Formats: sequence, structure tokens, C-alpha cells
Amino acid sequence: MNWDQIAGQWKQFQGAARQQWGKLTDDDLQVAAGGRDKLVGRIQERYGMAREEAEREVDRWSMNLQ
Repeated sequence: MNWDQIAGQWKQFQGAARQQWGKLTDDDLQVAAGGRDKLVGRIQERYGMAREEAEREVDRWSMNLQ
């Protein structure tokens, strides 16, 4: 699924993001608001991972969404 679709339907995908990354808070998900870079940044902060690793995780997650 591409990011335009995810951003447009972010409310529906917040639950899937919460399942994937349990450390993300509701505030994190609201700040991300469907923005890929913002989501990557929040994951990077919460999980203490490198940006490239967080980007790979987000890309894998988005490809598995239906």
C-alpha cells in the first residue's frame, strides 16, 4: 500500500501501527498523522534504533497492509 493511501486512511491504520509498535502512544500516532517520516521518527525515538532500520520496518509494515 502506498503512503498516500495510508495517510488518507490513517485513522483506520492507527490500530495496525499500534499492534506493530506497542511502545507508540496515542500522541505519537496523532503526531505522525499518516506521515511516513514522522512515523519513522517516532519509532526511532521509542525503540532507540537507527533511522535506516526504522525506515525498513515501516516499509515492511506498509507493504503488508491491506
